[in-house]
Amino acid sequence: MTSERMHDPAAARRRTVGAATQLGTEVTINLGSALAGLVIPIVGSFVVVAARQLVMAAVVLPFYRPTLAGLRWRRLWPAVALGFALAVMNLAFYQSVHLLGLGIAATIEFLGPLTLALVASRRLLDVACAVAAGVGVVLLTGPNGDIDLLGVALALIAAAAWAAYIVLTRSVATRLPGLEGLTVAGIVSLALLLPFAIATFDPAVIDLRAVALLVGVGLLSSAIPYSLDTFILRRITPRLYAIITSFGPVVAAVFGWLILNESFSVLEVLAIVLVCAAAGTAIATQRDRPKPELERVAEITP
Repeated sequence: MTSERMHDPAAARRRTVGAATQLGTEVTINLGSALAGLVIPIVGSFVVVAARQLVMAAVVLPFYRPTLAGLRWRRLWPAVALGFALAVMNLAFYQSVHLLGLGIAATIEFLGPLTLALVASRRLLDVACAVAAGVGVVLLTGPNGDIDLLGVALALIAAAAWAAYIVLTRSVATRLPGLEGLTVAGIVSLALLLPFAIATFDPAVIDLRAVALLVGVGLLSSAIPYSLDTFILRRITPRLYAIITSFGPVVAAVFGWLILNESFSVLEVLAIVLVCAAAGTAIATQRDRPKPELERVAEITP
């Protein structure tokens, strides 16, 4: 029996744990986004995103404090880039949620990881899936032109930032141990957003409900899922990560309906399902590339 086969049961367990964990993070992220939809009209997007990063820093920093010896650009640049991607992704997405609603914004944003999965493909099936997803988004954004164009543009920016986030998180997970990369990324993101949050902050609108919502958004949408992403991406492939993520727009639509009282026409429901189905089909039928030895070693490191 080869050593590779001996490791198969352990690898299967790792994939199962990683996949189950990511399913949980899909629920927490979208629940947090729904709570953000409640508080953005009160305090604004900059304050909500800054609060997210502040809560994440408060949760993560006790477990990892950067040392001066470790602050070398060559070592930390992926984490710094990840912090920039986080700031852009969260700010653009939340503002698009405010303008479009959670279900529609989340579906458009999903074009980011879908494009990432298809970018190197040469298969006819992937072309068909990309066209189907595009049709779904066109149907969702309204052929009659009623959709908020700024909201669509912001959702597309969030989509591009999300694709960058996936690539950079994978790099951070394999280069930096534990929560080190996430901590640096969170600090960078907070530093970028804090000046704008302070400038737009209005103490008069803050009450216990607003504070509770902000803390809930920070925990559900940042501290919990982002802390687990490096754990997840050490155990499952980016392809499996993307497959599970393809159900995100449906989860978002459900929370938009339950918490934000969003309503969807039959056409919009079909459009969301079409995008998810196209994404799931395209990603599930991709073949995993052979992994270099260094990457395999990094993945089995706890």
